[in-house]
Amino acid sequence: MPGSGLWRTKSVEQSIADTDEPDTKLRKDLTAWDLTVFGVAVVIGAGIFTVTASTAGNIAGPAVVLAFVISAIACGLAALCYAEFASTVPVAGSAYTFSYATFGEFVAWIIGWDLILEFALAAAVVAKGWSAYLSQVFSLFGMNVPTVVQIGSVEFDWGTVLIVLVLGTLLALGTKLSSRFSQVITAIKVAVVLLVIVVGIGYINSANYTPFIPPSVPNASSASSLDQSLFSLIAGGQSSNFGIFGLLAAASILFFAFIGFDIVATTAEETRNPQRNVPRGILGSLAIVTVLYIAVSLVVTGMEPYTKLATGADGTKKTLATAFADVGVDWAATIIAIGALAGLTTVVMVLLLGQTRVLFAMSRDGLMPKALAKTGKHGTPVRATWVVIVVVAIAGGIFPSGKLEEMVNVGTLFAFVLVSAGVVVLRKTRPDLPRGFRTPLVPLVPILAILACVWLMLNLTALTWVRFAVWMVIGVVVYFLYGARKSTLRNTPQADSVETKG
Repeated sequence: MPGSGLWRTKSVEQSIADTDEPDTKLRKDLTAWDLTVFGVAVVIGAGIFTVTASTAGNIAGPAVVLAFVISAIACGLAALCYAEFASTVPVAGSAYTFSYATFGEFVAWIIGWDLILEFALAAAVVAKGWSAYLSQVFSLFGMNVPTVVQIGSVEFDWGTVLIVLVLGTLLALGTKLSSRFSQVITAIKVAVVLLVIVVGIGYINSANYTPFIPPSVPNASSASSLDQSLFSLIAGGQSSNFGIFGLLAAASILFFAFIGFDIVATTAEETRNPQRNVPRGILGSLAIVTVLYIAVSLVVTGMEPYTKLATGADGTKKTLATAFADVGVDWAATIIAIGALAGLTTVVMVLLLGQTRVLFAMSRDGLMPKALAKTGKHGTPVRATWVVIVVVAIAGGIFPSGKLEEMVNVGTLFAFVLVSAGVVVLRKTRPDLPRGFRTPLVPLVPILAILACVWLMLNLTALTWVRFAVWMVIGVVVYFLYGARKSTLRNTPQADSVETKG
């Protein structure tokens, strides 16, 4: 019987069959190494170069190391679930496609809408960070070249637009070409991170690790507003910096530094032997960056007291570069600034890649305009890519970034929760499916992943939740006005390719 209503699901077999349609076929060019590089490329970026020092100084102290561990554990649990799903359903779209196979069309739309927010917003924010670093690099060579110019009443960020256009064009020309470019740039930034660790070790003073978890300090600025965490608002308490609650809040913020490994799953359809290579790419990239993050946070908090890493009275945030400058290693600070520019380059590129693949998958299913699913001669969704380029360029070029990291975090965590739950559902509903990778200890690992992600979500600010809810409401309206009516599954139901829930 054909599926109907909000809960119609798209079978795994039909999802895989759709990957062979000539007009929407993606080229299979990627290996496990390519995927690992993509994962490392997108994860090592803004988090390690800009967020580590300021989070230690403002919120967690030396315990920022533990905050990274907590975030890594939550990501690791979710990564195990992503690995099983991606090896079972090797189709573009990541969490969107997985949700379509387990929870039905409406939930799939919601998570797809959520991923559009996550990837587009993250790409725009990181592109603006790239632009700011570009201006700093110019200044290192004695050139005063502002990347933000005033045009009438609008501040136009030409640096952001430039990087989005260049990288978007690379993606349109082929995923393999993008991978080769990513490998070169990723090698540069990993070398810079290793330099930070090797040079920084010589400046560590073990006394700076005491107290490892500084005493709790009330955060007066968020005591009675939506800027406090949702958990403290519900509990009727007050947000605090440092202490145990500061540590947990830091883990929620540093989660931003890990975002991106899930993008590896969006490239499953373009991967040779995805059952083997996608899990390796997801878990391998996460393992590499976790080790690097912990090492860097140990170095930066050991180089100087955490109190000196706090944001200045003028609002200037500490970064890895400024931390090295503080101890007199100016040459390293210069190299770090250049490395950060390279690092952010690949982050923007892979975020754009993830965004285009989600939009492509939704378009192929008719939930977005089907014309966006058409692939070009290079085997890439050229139209979807250019739509994403234009939207991200406008958003990053005109609008101020503000405090948007948490918006990205809440969307990602929500996706992680659904993917983790989906593993349990698909094990029950389709135990017959071949799985290239099996999440261990099901349902324990998925349940722990869900609990960890929900806890991190509760430690995000209430204002973030309000913004997220508004975006989701808009998504529901768009679904009923467009997606539900245009759905390919609804308009061309096939009894042999559709499973109906309930």
